[in-house]
Amino acid sequence: MKNLILTLIIAIFSNIFLFAQDKELKDGKSLLEAYISPLSNGLGTALNNGWYNTAKPHHLGGFDVTFTANILLVPTEAKTFNILEANTNTFSGGNSATILGNSNGGKNANSSYGNFDLPGGLDLPIIPMPILQAGVGLIKNTEINVRFLPEMELKGLSTGFFGVGIKHDILQWLPIVDKIPVDISVQAGYTKLSAAFEIEDPSNTISPKANMDLSATTINFLISKKILMFTPYIGVGYSSTKTIFNIDGNYVIAGYPIDAKDLTKVEFESNNTLRANLGFRLQMAILALQANYTFSKYPVATIGAGISIR
Repeated sequence: MKNLILTLIIAIFSNIFLFAQDKELKDGKSLLEAYISPLSNGLGTALNNGWYNTAKPHHLGGFDVTFTANILLVPTEAKTFNILEANTNTFSGGNSATILGNSNGGKNANSSYGNFDLPGGLDLPIIPMPILQAGVGLIKNTEINVRFLPEMELKGLSTGFFGVGIKHDILQWLPIVDKIPVDISVQAGYTKLSAAFEIEDPSNTISPKANMDLSATTINFLISKKILMFTPYIGVGYSSTKTIFNIDGNYVIAGYPIDAKDLTKVEFESNNTLRANLGFRLQMAILALQANYTFSKYPVATIGAGISIR
């Protein structure tokens, strides 16, 4: 991934730097955003899953520790972007691969400063997102959840995330309605992921570092019904993702030294989408198994297991 992003940055900015004004640099950042944003939006959607497996909050002192695997199913439309639609002022061309697209899907981009080839993608059909989460019941049928992944390093990539969520029973506040034989609650969650990796560039004595800070927020309305050990549930709600991407370090582009951060800091517009979720939980003593599927622009399948004491 790091070499693909380096290729794109050099391709864009070496072609426009000599003549660039603010407008051209803005267009270059937009092209970079069109290439990278499907990855950040997909990761954000995956992070917004796995928060719940029932609409019923824990009782006071009840708790669970759950491991889930949220598997993002990369949609076809997230694998390409149209160069002309990404930038109508500076760049033109047809469909080209995003960072999730075909490794041979990079196309030629045209500009008044010259033509250049865009890189292909990572060719990813799925993206797995493992999450370890704990929840505890508080007063008034309220449950607090936390998720945490300490910073880990693997082959030059370091990443970690932290999240907090809340679930609250709303039937308790509705006279008469609170007697219906289902559980209904509202749930909200926020997760912040930070990732950094060094970019290998033999032309520089100091390797630049790329940073991506991703914020994922979700709000949901949940309904579930426990039938012996089996609890089916549905959820409908809202998912939002916001990303800030930048590269630290110095480059020499078109013969001029440049602070890469000045060129490549990109704050992606929030990706706001509606979502619907269907799933079930199977509880055997304190062991709880779960599976669900989320219908959204970026669909996600979730499986998980944990211990739960209601």
